Amino acid sequence: MRQRRLIVGITGASGAVYGVRLLERARALGVNTHLVATSAGLLNAHHELGLDRQALNALATEAHSPGDVGACIASGSFATDAMVIAPCSMKTLAAVAHGLGDNLLTRAADVTLKERRRLVLMVRETPFNLAHLRNMTAVTEMGGIVFPPLPAFYHRPQSIDELVNETVERVLQLVGIDEAAPQSWQGL
Repeated sequence: MRQRRLIVGITGASGAVYGVRLLERARALGVNTHLVATSAGLLNAHHELGLDRQALNALATEAHSPGDVGACIASGSFATDAMVIAPCSMKTLAAVAHGLGDNLLTRAADVTLKERRRLVLMVRETPFNLAHLRNMTAVTEMGGIVFPPLPAFYHRPQSIDELVNETVERVLQLVGIDEAAPQSWQGL
């Protein structure tokens, strides 16, 4: 039986913690991860979390350079279960929406869509302008899932860490990781 594979993209939008936590949690669940962090994503991970390229890459099973369009994840013949871009900048959203596979991150997203695999974009920008909304619609129409990391409060989180963890658990559940454990609404 093939080990589960998840592609994780990290772009320059604020919220690098989502991608990092996703990598950490996936590792804890035994999921093989393929990381593609853009140069702006690396900059943000350093600014927001104090992580350099080496520390960020160490969180993944395998790390790929955005310029390596010949990497395994650039082909549909390399079976993966899903891809999550966390956080997803509006630039990356636009590239995915318009099929611009001009780097490994956007090529892997394009492959994920063409192979009818689950693609989740944790878009991070507010407020949305009309271009953002139209690009989100286009990605949704192609089968992708737009998942802004909007926190839930019914589980009464006590810290930002709890908010991030809960969002990551929801994303992992969404991409089919059965062991993910988001807190479900139980009713009043």
